[in-house]
Amino acid sequence: MSVGPAATGDVSRTSRLLLSIAAVAVAFAAADTYVVVLALPDMMTGVGVPIDQLQRAAPIVSGFLLGYVAMLPLIGRIADLRGRVPVLVMALVLFALGSLITTLAYDMPSIVAGRFLQGVGGGGLVPATLALVADLYPVERRGIPLGVVSAVQEIGSVVGPLFGAAVLAVADWRAIFAINLAVGLVLAAAVRTLSPAADRERRLRRPDVVGLLLLLATLASALVVFLRPSVLMRDLTWGRLFIPFAGDGRWLTPIGAITVAALALLLTWCWFARRPLLDLRGWTRVLLEADLVGALLLALALGGVILAFATADPKVEVFSPRGRWYLLGALVAAAAFTWHVRRAASPLVPRGALRRTPAWGALLVSFFVGAALIAALIDIPLFARTTVYPDDQLPAALVLVRFLLALPVGAVVGGYLIRSLSPGVVTAIGMAMAAAGFVLMTRWGLTTIEEPIANLALITGGLGFGLALAPVNAALLAFTDDDVHGVASAFVVVARMVGMLIGISALTTIGLRRYYSEQLAIPPVQEVCDGKSKCKAFSDLLRVAGIAQEHAVFWGAAGCAVVAGVLALVVFREVRPTRLAARDVFSGHA
Repeated sequence: MSVGPAATGDVSRTSRLLLSIAAVAVAFAAADTYVVVLALPDMMTGVGVPIDQLQRAAPIVSGFLLGYVAMLPLIGRIADLRGRVPVLVMALVLFALGSLITTLAYDMPSIVAGRFLQGVGGGGLVPATLALVADLYPVERRGIPLGVVSAVQEIGSVVGPLFGAAVLAVADWRAIFAINLAVGLVLAAAVRTLSPAADRERRLRRPDVVGLLLLLATLASALVVFLRPSVLMRDLTWGRLFIPFAGDGRWLTPIGAITVAALALLLTWCWFARRPLLDLRGWTRVLLEADLVGALLLALALGGVILAFATADPKVEVFSPRGRWYLLGALVAAAAFTWHVRRAASPLVPRGALRRTPAWGALLVSFFVGAALIAALIDIPLFARTTVYPDDQLPAALVLVRFLLALPVGAVVGGYLIRSLSPGVVTAIGMAMAAAGFVLMTRWGLTTIEEPIANLALITGGLGFGLALAPVNAALLAFTDDDVHGVASAFVVVARMVGMLIGISALTTIGLRRYYSEQLAIPPVQEVCDGKSKCKAFSDLLRVAGIAQEHAVFWGAAGCAVVAGVLALVVFREVRPTRLAARDVFSGHA
């Protein structure tokens, strides 16, 4: 049995501060998921993609999702092997590096690479932080901290678009990611400073001057490649650095070759030096111990699912034209991953890690929670655009804020309730409230969004989803071993994200079928408009058809919420309230 803070119940002030900073980092990374909502058109223009070719911008979004979801299990497993704090620091550094690349991006590959690294770093913060809660708090005191972490993660969906809008009001889109860079580095330094082993390591380690100089040289030359200062390019001598050896690629120039060479020297030094700036060999050993091969196979499987659904146009298709091939590749990778896990000596998912019903049940519940939640995040603003705000995106988005503000409140309340109620019961209550909220939304009409009664559905649904977040995480952590909390928490997040992707495609398809059936019943425009090609009466009929489409989506989301609630009652039936569970643990220990 653990003898750390989680076992004794003694959580120091430093540990609380560390968890608070980790929670802030989770919120900030979550905000970055939604920050591109308003900035995407400017980002497209900034990397040379015409604004009328929106489909080409899909990799900016899907690249972040790939990094966030596909690498989560590996990072969660590393957090179990290497420790929570080193993974938090490394995740923040990756997030900052991705922000730097995105800030300086000049074409689509560079901006997608930056967003991918942001996703890897931002996603890695979640399982490490959830596992840190389990490390620091005993079972009976985990509820509220888990609720707080879940709450701040959802606050990001509110803060993200508002943060993006505020920055865009005074600066270019690149300023958003420059701020991300600064905040990521500050948070990484704060986490590193608060690490229990930080003081001892600072006393033992000497600064790696050579490594630091090589890092600065690499960054400086890379900045020149990205920025291509006009003063240098016009100079007769320095301008030669920008003349390509072949083709027109920036990396096929002398300055590009210098950057690659500096990076190679930095990596070589970090591999062979006794005390390098980055312990490259140590991290490589951890990657291999964490089962890098298995992680890559799982990443391919998850990546296939993400690309199949995230690159589709939900208005006309469930998944993209190449979606079948993506799904086939995902199926092959999943089969290879299953075969690998059975044969590997130290697999990514240790054998039996999720064997208990509440553990694997938490993944299933999380999937359906995600499938229902995405309908609220996407279709509430769409409903507002369809009805009262057809020409203004901002007020339509602000309608969703009422839902999102209720969600973190519910998350904290849910964390408190599991002290005296079973997580299954709390989750079921939350999902029943979410379903009730969606049912109320199916009664919305052309002007309901502007009426106070709309708040009842929005607040009820937001509180319901919030109530379900902490109980699912608590059940998972209570029925998995301490040494797999990181990878188990990662899979809960993955399950919810995959549920969101599949849910929005399936629910949108259901809604479109309803829309087309309603549209067939509309008389021809000339008949409605007395021979004219356009009139308000015909537009109102189309809006009514659009409302019917959103109602169908809300009914489907309500069904997903009910399924999640029923599953929670079944799979969490042996999970007791945290107070009783802790009493059982201590009496058994005695």
